[in-house]
Amino acid sequence: MEARAGLVAGSHHRDELIVIRCHVDSALSSLEQLSGRTCRICSDEVGLTVEGELFVACNECAFPICKTCYEYERREGSQVCPQCKTRFKRLKGCARVDGDEEEDDIDDVENELNFEGAMRHRGGQERSLLESHLAPQVSLLTDGHMADDDIPQDQLALVPSLAEAGDGSKRIHPLPLPYPSLAVQPRPLDPSKDLAAYGYGSIAWKERMKNWKRRQEKLQITNDKDPGSDNEDGMNLPLTDARQPLSRKLPVPSSQINPYRVIIIIRLLVLGFFFHYRVTHPVKDAYALWLISVVCELWFALSWILDQFPKWLPIDRETYLDRLSLRYEKAGKPSQLSAIDIFVSTVDPLKEPPLVTANTVLSILAVDYPVEKVSCYVSDDGAAMLTFEALSETSEFAKRWVPFCKKFNTEPRAPEWYFGQKINYLKDKVSPSFVKERRAMKREYELFKVRINALVARARKVPERGWTMQDGTPWAGNNVRDHPGMIQVFLGQDEGYDIHGNELPHLVYVSREKIPGFNHHKKAGAMNSLVRVSAVLTNAPYILNLDCDHYINNSKALREAMCFMMDPLLAKKVCYVQFPQRFDGIDKNDRYANRNTIFFDINMKGLDGIQGPIYVGTGCVFNRQALYGYDAPKTKKPHKCLPKKWRCGSCFPEMKNGKKPNKSESQMKNKDMRDQVDAELTASPLMDCDDRIAGKGDQSLALTPQHKLQKKFGQSPIFVASTLLENGVSVEGASTAALLQEAIHVISCCYEDKTEWGKEVGWIYGSVTEDILTGFKMHCRGWRSIYCIPAKPAFKGSAPINLSDRLHQVLRWALGSIEIFLSRHCPLWYGYGGGLKWLERLSYINATIYPLTSIPLLAYCTLPALCLLTGKFIIPELNNVGGLWFLSLFISIFATSILEMRWSGVGIDEWWRNEQFWVIAGVSAHLFALFQGLLKLFAGVDTNFTVTSKKGNGDGDEFPELYEMKWTTLLIPPTTLLIINLVGVLVGISGAMNDGYRSWGPFFGKLLFALWVILHLYPFLKGLMGRQNRTPTIVVVWSILLASIFSLLWVRVDPFLAKSDDPFLEECGLECD
Repeated sequence: MEARAGLVAGSHHRDELIVIRCHVDSALSSLEQLSGRTCRICSDEVGLTVEGELFVACNECAFPICKTCYEYERREGSQVCPQCKTRFKRLKGCARVDGDEEEDDIDDVENELNFEGAMRHRGGQERSLLESHLAPQVSLLTDGHMADDDIPQDQLALVPSLAEAGDGSKRIHPLPLPYPSLAVQPRPLDPSKDLAAYGYGSIAWKERMKNWKRRQEKLQITNDKDPGSDNEDGMNLPLTDARQPLSRKLPVPSSQINPYRVIIIIRLLVLGFFFHYRVTHPVKDAYALWLISVVCELWFALSWILDQFPKWLPIDRETYLDRLSLRYEKAGKPSQLSAIDIFVSTVDPLKEPPLVTANTVLSILAVDYPVEKVSCYVSDDGAAMLTFEALSETSEFAKRWVPFCKKFNTEPRAPEWYFGQKINYLKDKVSPSFVKERRAMKREYELFKVRINALVARARKVPERGWTMQDGTPWAGNNVRDHPGMIQVFLGQDEGYDIHGNELPHLVYVSREKIPGFNHHKKAGAMNSLVRVSAVLTNAPYILNLDCDHYINNSKALREAMCFMMDPLLAKKVCYVQFPQRFDGIDKNDRYANRNTIFFDINMKGLDGIQGPIYVGTGCVFNRQALYGYDAPKTKKPHKCLPKKWRCGSCFPEMKNGKKPNKSESQMKNKDMRDQVDAELTASPLMDCDDRIAGKGDQSLALTPQHKLQKKFGQSPIFVASTLLENGVSVEGASTAALLQEAIHVISCCYEDKTEWGKEVGWIYGSVTEDILTGFKMHCRGWRSIYCIPAKPAFKGSAPINLSDRLHQVLRWALGSIEIFLSRHCPLWYGYGGGLKWLERLSYINATIYPLTSIPLLAYCTLPALCLLTGKFIIPELNNVGGLWFLSLFISIFATSILEMRWSGVGIDEWWRNEQFWVIAGVSAHLFALFQGLLKLFAGVDTNFTVTSKKGNGDGDEFPELYEMKWTTLLIPPTTLLIINLVGVLVGISGAMNDGYRSWGPFFGKLLFALWVILHLYPFLKGLMGRQNRTPTIVVVWSILLASIFSLLWVRVDPFLAKSDDPFLEECGLECD
């Protein structure tokens, strides 16, 4: 169907169709082309006006209608044009009707005032004439009322359905039909539902267009007057590029955020008065306990400030996927969406099951994105043949799975989770073959799982001579610590087709070289190897990294990211788009706060309103140029220090010649450099790259000579050339063998020697939490990040619901923060003078020093037991003023939390779980991380990287790991805290009973303090007990030992004896006469 056929609107479900011809093309027709046309209503000649010109009833679309039908419609009908729905204006020689506007340009008083004559003029003759003409035709006129069975036939507007031509095909054509012999099934037209709902050609639509044009003109005038003013990211773009933004910010409603900010200020003031009271009212008989409590409270207040103020400007974001498609995916043309390289990292196939990795890869290959734009790279840092063979099986299964997903639009596109859904999978599926093909695909997947499980079972017993491949060649990764680099393209140009012959995304297996005694920098080093390999092979401008257990849950996730990365208003300064982490397989109560909703739904939204969220290690789409260590583009603002007439050439050299350049000289040189390199790399063969780069030292690469590029990026001329291609164009003219050879070169161990990899380029080394450090460096260079929360979660992964595994995971995160805090990249002193905003700096400071809170938290949780055992308390007897400040502080704390939950949508149960696990992790994992970090700094004792176990799906129990108890030293501190507080409660109760009712007042304060600690440690206590009281023996031994110690202490305190200040008398045994 041609574009000039107009807008086609209707419903496939109701078998209705409405064809609305575009009035723009029709209005361009000349009067000569319209001469000789017949009326579309009565088939008579349109005729001429009183002045001898062609009669045109509608000046908007020139719809052919004769004067008789025009007058009849104005007098009896809806008074609007049947095609464009614009109200008919009074023409010269026609009578005025109700609703006509005042018209000063028409001098026709005689006919204008002839209402009665016009009403009586040939009334009956016109009706009979119209009825005779309308009988064999399809009427386009309506009287403006709702169409139903009671409306006469001469006032019905009928809309034809799809008509079948003689050759069996279906045609759609505007009325009247060019094939009168075709049978038409008319139906009544409901004006308020069929045409007015679409708004095309209506008066309201025209008014909206006029208002929109006026707003755009004002915007253009504003930009012209103030060229230095910037939008959110300081970019000024032409009006034509910014008319349809691909995303927009949604600030939190003022009715929710303003009370929240007021309470924060009030709480800050209350804290000041509270600490003034605490410091000026010491407890003299328990001075040590008082001093410890005040120091702990001061640290807690500082931590709260660092955590609270980065949440001052929370925002949400909204994306427009339809606009993205309209702009970059035009019919009949190749897709203009940017290419994406997707990284999946795995290490140990025994802790990270191959079936989990396979599901992640399958969801990537089936993503809703142009297949030629997607490439998947799997990094196997363990060089396991099991992972290699599992990927081989996955690539074969993908040839059936991908077309099935795209044919039926299945969600999610990870087969394990798709077939495991407990939903009605027939909903919205209308294809009769869906049930049959789904059952067949499920059988195929079950067979695929059997093959993968067979590989896992065989891999548990390693042969004496090591693994061998199918052709008898020994597997190169038999020695995990010493093996060469390996690359295998499973799905490429020759093998990348499904069972229907359609192209599939690229799938590449990568295992970097390993040498004993060499620092490979764990995950950060593996990711940097993938950056270089992907640059040589595909060089997509954007990179998505995923953990092996994070599958794509929303097939449009890549498009969501592109709404920011390809938005002209944002793209230039966005370094990455971070998605929140969502998890499957978590118990209903989320005992150990695995979902971490406080961080992902509150803190990250607050950071998005400042400079962007922190990079959290997975589910993040990067701008490749930001990973290469380039600074964010800066907008040059005009000088405002002096009036224009006082500016001299020395201060403003660009004004010497009276010219004002549009771009700076460095920007022009940089653009020329990139354009020249782009053109030459496209036209020249691969093997000449070294010579071409070497010959550009004095021309296009004057800003970055060859030796500086090699010092920064390494000795690969192909990779160095790819870094200069801003739009991600890959090097052409090279064979696959040559590219693979160069790819092997860039993943060698010694490639990064004497380069800036890990220092300024790629993922940054120096911490096990390379994600925080990498994002921090980007923000220091002036980049900003974006937080994207789609309605349907973009990615989902698995979380360790076992207590020991969860604590080890938190231990690794806290250790990485301590490593950053003790390094040169500490946010307290690094990055000043760059582009890092001060509120963003506060968030990074909080993200690195939070493990230090473990010491005051441990001390504070011990204080209740000490108070109960010694009979002392950290707070003196309160007067009216002191009670007021304590009460105000508690109220402000609760008010802040309630208002925070209100604007974020977080439930109170999630907030309470987060508070509980903050105490559990603070007195265990954070404490050990602090000691390990200090040992690494002062003694050089390094810690091994522990991979979090990824559980598979399909175990017999719903949550079997939740009740497993794995002993670790991390359990000792919280266990001890629980026991001493429980013993303290017992001692306090016995003491209060012995001392009488007067001691119950002070005792209740101590009791509430101890119960606060016990309630926060309650999930830990449940984890210790396990299921059916299957507590480990070591826990029982520790409990008995600690209980015995505190029992002896209890006997020493002797709470049941009355306390007396009289001297103690004892019988000496001597007789005194």
